[in-house]
Amino acid sequence: MGDLEIRPVTTNDVPAIVAMLADDPLGAQRESPDDLSPYLAALERLNGDPNQLLRVAERDGRVVGTLQLTIVPGLSRKGATRSIIEGVRIHADERGSGLGTQLIEWAIEESRRQGCSLVQLTSDASRTDAHRFYERLGFTASHVGFKLAL
Repeated sequence: MGDLEIRPVTTNDVPAIVAMLADDPLGAQRESPDDLSPYLAALERLNGDPNQLLRVAERDGRVVGTLQLTIVPGLSRKGATRSIIEGVRIHADERGSGLGTQLIEWAIEESRRQGCSLVQLTSDASRTDAHRFYERLGFTASHVGFKLAL
């Protein structure tokens, strides 16, 4: 396998990212790879916000992973800044290769660089393999998450 580059997302990356988002039972129900316009609009919003770091992992010219890192300043924890990792996806051909670990380690290091004192993420309750993966990387299941669809 060739060298890995973790870099900002461009509009050319969107089809590959959406394909990865849709390539699992949950994503297949909520993603629409046939219409990229909402994803392109979202990318424009994300690129306009310096606290949003949307990245792809590229190997040999091919997008093989992605994640979003959000930097959140706050008052709690003595005015701490935290980061939130979202939308982690690894191409099916790369799963089990260590790429996921590399992406999460990048996000943790970038969070440190940004002055964060805490990194957090959520994972759908059905993703038990992902839960074990995050626990191996030192994350703890310390909270219960709630969502409200609007």
